Amino acid sequence: MQSTYDVLLVGDYYCDLIFTGLPMPPEVGTECFGTGFACVPGAAYRAALALHRLELSVAWPCDVGTDFFSKFVIDAAQRDGLDTRLFQHHDMPLQRVSVAFSFEHDRGFISYADQPDRAIPARLIAEHRPRMVLLSSLQYGPVHDELVAAARSVGALVYMDCQARAETLDMPEVRAALQQVDMFAPNAAEAIALTGATTIDDALDQLAAVTPLAIVKRGAQGATAQAGHERVSVGALPVRVVDTTGAGDCFNAGFVYGFLHDYTLEDCLRCGAICGSLSTTAHDHSVVPTASHVEQWRAS
Repeated sequence: MQSTYDVLLVGDYYCDLIFTGLPMPPEVGTECFGTGFACVPGAAYRAALALHRLELSVAWPCDVGTDFFSKFVIDAAQRDGLDTRLFQHHDMPLQRVSVAFSFEHDRGFISYADQPDRAIPARLIAEHRPRMVLLSSLQYGPVHDELVAAARSVGALVYMDCQARAETLDMPEVRAALQQVDMFAPNAAEAIALTGATTIDDALDQLAAVTPLAIVKRGAQGATAQAGHERVSVGALPVRVVDTTGAGDCFNAGFVYGFLHDYTLEDCLRCGAICGSLSTTAHDHSVVPTASHVEQWRAS
């Protein structure tokens, strides 16, 4: 039976209020003015948009409600041409909002999220038979087990991001989850926090001993991946960084694009680095690259 979608994306929308040009991170008891501001749909929305612009078909069972932020994201998705047929509509407010303070080297968030009763995406995986399941954050436990089993039943691969989490590799359920997926892609800070390592290289060694393909996103230093004993690194593009919010989500989309096109590990990393780098050059989504942009940069 043929796949309906290239990628099934598991992750939440957020509405990002992004402040840039701040003299310093916000502190309690002070008022801090920036020189730039944008209000854009974020979190998994960026991955969905990046995959769409890379000409991959994307199933995204995004939970939305009756609130302003949900409507903002629904309208944006329709304007951007995203496939919204699998959006899960709830007859209640479902607010997810982040205030991001973004700098050239990193960013921070203050966030709020309503938590609905969620539909398990395993049924959708069995129904639509994607080639890849992309998890936007670290997942583990029975629901994760069911999701991975559904992916395996249709021959789909599983790519998992991390996001900032308090879990560690010492937790048996976390270690088991990483063993189940095909690719795990934290950023450098997440990799060190998760493993307790003192260097990125040591963190990658620990992750590669658990998961088949470990990828560490290193911001301006590019990215490094290890599969077994093979370790590959690529650099980021030499761009003027305006806003780093969502760069990791765009990297994920680029890597998946390369992988589904049977590119080498180095070229998969390069596709990820191209998408991640270009996404930092503006506040809005206009700079999220298309497939032709990626191929032009890859050939240069």
